Amino acid sequence: MPQQIKAPKQVPSFEYELFEGDPDLLRTVVATPTQTAPWIDPSSLKLKHRIGRGPFGDIWLATHHQSGFDFQEYHEVAVKMLYPLKQEHMQKFIDKFEKLFLKCRELPGVCWLHGVSVVNGKISIAMRFYEGSVGDQMAQSKGGKLSLPDILRYGSQLAKGLIQLHSIGLLVLNMKPSNFLISDHDQLVLGDFGIPYLLLGIPFSDSDMALRLGTPNYMAPEQWDPEVRGPLSLETDVWGFGCSVVEMLTGVQPWFGKLSEEIYHSVVVRKEKPHVPSGLPPAVEHVINGCFEYDLRNRPLVSDLLLVFESSQNAIHGDGGWVGLGSRPIKEKSVGNGYTTWYLSKDHLQVGDTVRSRSPLNARRPHTVDVREGTIVGLDGDADKNSFALVKVPGMHNALRVQESTLGRVTFGFAVGDWVRLKQETNSHSPVGILHAVQRDGAVSVGFLGLETLWVGKAYQLQMAEPYYVGQFVRLKPNVVTPRFEWPRKSGGTWCSGRISEILPNGCLVVEFPGRFVLGNEPNRFLADPNEVESVSFYTCPGIVEKYHHVEDFHWAVRPLAIAFGLFTAMKLTILMGRGISARLKKNRPNSQDSGDRKSGWRRIFRDASSTTK
Repeated sequence: MPQQIKAPKQVPSFEYELFEGDPDLLRTVVATPTQTAPWIDPSSLKLKHRIGRGPFGDIWLATHHQSGFDFQEYHEVAVKMLYPLKQEHMQKFIDKFEKLFLKCRELPGVCWLHGVSVVNGKISIAMRFYEGSVGDQMAQSKGGKLSLPDILRYGSQLAKGLIQLHSIGLLVLNMKPSNFLISDHDQLVLGDFGIPYLLLGIPFSDSDMALRLGTPNYMAPEQWDPEVRGPLSLETDVWGFGCSVVEMLTGVQPWFGKLSEEIYHSVVVRKEKPHVPSGLPPAVEHVINGCFEYDLRNRPLVSDLLLVFESSQNAIHGDGGWVGLGSRPIKEKSVGNGYTTWYLSKDHLQVGDTVRSRSPLNARRPHTVDVREGTIVGLDGDADKNSFALVKVPGMHNALRVQESTLGRVTFGFAVGDWVRLKQETNSHSPVGILHAVQRDGAVSVGFLGLETLWVGKAYQLQMAEPYYVGQFVRLKPNVVTPRFEWPRKSGGTWCSGRISEILPNGCLVVEFPGRFVLGNEPNRFLADPNEVESVSFYTCPGIVEKYHHVEDFHWAVRPLAIAFGLFTAMKLTILMGRGISARLKKNRPNSQDSGDRKSGWRRIFRDASSTTK
C-alpha cells in the first residue's frame, strides 16, 4: 500500500563552499534543507507499544529515525494510527494533510508534527511525544478535578490554541482533556489538530465509524449529523470547550455512563445541557453556559472565551477563591427575538453602515420591519449600557435613535439571518439556506441543508428567498414526487400539511403534523427541505373542501368531531321524523273498525308523512 501513495517530493541535500575570512581556506559544507513536506518513510518509524485509543484510531509510542549526510537523529514520537480507510480515500487525506502541515508547525498552541506515513496499511501521523495531558493531571488529583486557578490558566491557553487553529481553517471537533497535552514548560497544546475535520467526506471501512465526528460525550448537537443539523462551524468547538471545562471543574465526564444513543437522545432530541457547577465567577459561569446554546449562532466566539478566562485569572485568590472582576454580576443586555448577547456581539456596527431592523431568530410570525433601511450617522453607548445608533432613514428629516441590538447590517442587499437561494442550483445540497455572515467586501457564509460545513462565496451568487417561520403551515410542492426526507400521507394518499416547529441553522425545517392521530412511538415530527415545500394557510386554500382539509390538518380531532357531528345530526333528524310520524298516527287514528276504512286511513297517513319529510 505505501507504494501506491504519492509521496511529496523531498528537496535533496546539496554542497556549498563556506567562506570564513580566508579565500584560500574555503570549507565544503553539506546543507540539508528544512523539512517542507510531511511524508515519512515507513521504515524510519519503529513502533514500540500502544499508549492510547481514541474514536479514530490507536496511539503508539514510536521512534522516528532521521539521517542526513553527516548526522543521525532519533526522536521519540507519538504516532496516531487511524482506523482503516478505503484505499481510494487515503491519498485524499494525505493531500489535505500536506496543505496544512507547514501551517500547523507555525502554531505554538498546537502539537509539533513530524509528518505522515502509511504503516501496516493505515495512515499514521507522527507528532512530538508529550509526557502528560490535562486528563492525566485530573486523574492524579483529588476528586479528579483541577483547582479554579489552573482551570482558568489552561482555559486561556486552550482558547489561544483554538484561535490559532481556526485561523488556518481547521476545526478540532474532538475537544476533551485527554487531548490537551502539557509541554515541558507546563503549557497546554492541542494534541488533536483537526483529524475529524480532515476526515470529512472520507468514508471509513467500518460503517459504524462513519457516524462519528468526535467523542460522543463532548459532541455538539450539529456534530451528530452535520449535513442535516449542521453546519459545523467555529462555534462547534466552543461546545466541546465548555464540556471540557465542566469536566475539569467537576471531575466527571459529561453524560458519564451513557451509551452513544442515549447521549444523542439527550443532546439532540431533548436538548439537554451539561450541568455547570455554581460558585464560579459570574463572568466564567455566564460564558460557559453560553457554550451550551442549542443554536450554534447563539454561542460565544473563542475570542470571548479567551477574554473572560484571562480577565478572571487576575481575580483569583491563592486559595482558589475569587474577587475583583469575578465578583461583579454580569449585566445582561436586554435582548429579544431569541438572540443572546454573544450573537449580537459578532456584528460590530460602524458609522456609515447600512442597517435595517434585525429579523427575529426562529420567528413565530412574519417579520415586521420597524426600521426600514437607513444609514448609521452616529453611535451612542458603552459596554455596560445598552448602545444606541442614530439612523438616517431616507424621507425622514431627523435621524432615529434606535437600540443597536435591534439593527442588522445590510451589505450588498443582504443581512445576517436572511433566507437566500443560490442563483446557480446544485444537486449536491439544497439551494435554499440561511445567511450566517456577510462581510463588508461581499464575502458570505451560508448554511445549506446537505453540506457539513458553511458554504463560502460571494454575495452576487445569491438572491433573496421566501422566508419561513415557526408556526407556519407548509406542504410539499406539487412537482415533488420523492422528497429528501420521509413525509406522511393522508388516508387518501395525498401529502399531509404540517406546521413548522423549529428551524435549524442550515434552513432545515422540523415539521410536526397536528392533524395526524398517532399511537405509541409512531413519529409525528419530520424534517423537510425548504426548497421542497410551500406555505399554505386557510386564506390561500381555494374552495370549501380545501379550507376544510386545512382545518383538518390543524388538529387530529377535527375529522372525528365532524363524523360525530354528522352522526348526531342524522340521529336528531331520525328522532324528529319518528315523532312526526307518531303524531300523525295519533291524529288520524279511525273510530270505525271497518277494514276498508282502516286501509284507506293508513294510506292517507303514509302519504301525509311522506309529504312532511320532503
